[in-house]
Amino acid sequence: MHLFRLMVLYTALGLGANMSFAGDANFDDLNALRDGDMKKMVLHSTPTEPAQIAFFDETGAEITLGDFKGKSILVNLWATWCAPCRKEMPSLAQLQSDKGGDTFEVVTIATMRNSQSAIDKFFADAQIKNLAKNNDPKGTLARGLGVVGLPMTLLIDAEGFEIGRLPGDADWASDDAYALIDAFVDAQNR
Repeated sequence: MHLFRLMVLYTALGLGANMSFAGDANFDDLNALRDGDMKKMVLHSTPTEPAQIAFFDETGAEITLGDFKGKSILVNLWATWCAPCRKEMPSLAQLQSDKGGDTFEVVTIATMRNSQSAIDKFFADAQIKNLAKNNDPKGTLARGLGVVGLPMTLLIDAEGFEIGRLPGDADWASDDAYALIDAFVDAQNR
């Protein structure tokens, strides 16, 4: 069944199907790919522009989600003290290894009570070397984005619009996640 859905999607894309996420959104193809953990992904009927509230990279420099415009991003808000967050982080690192590049990036942001040393220790213990150690120490960004629980993962298109969010943890290195991310990124880079 899963293979059939993928064949239908790639056939549609190959015949010139054009999904536009930031304007007149058509999420039918993405909705069809919401399988496994991706069933928790809530796609917005109208893309929204996320709050442009500063957070910090691992050097302490201020950045915003707007700094990533031009690239599709999967933003994961997490915490070192959150067990489901810690559980899913290796799969986010695998997604970044397999799919990250010029057109797509996994952006992790530790929010609320997370010291940089605790973030560094967790990444070292989990042997995660390919994800940025961004921090939202007071939870200002998380609150501005309407995040009420962790982890929370946002799917943001290359124009900077949030097209969906997934509450809770997920296996981001699964075939279901890869199919959703591939379709999303491919549609924007046509």
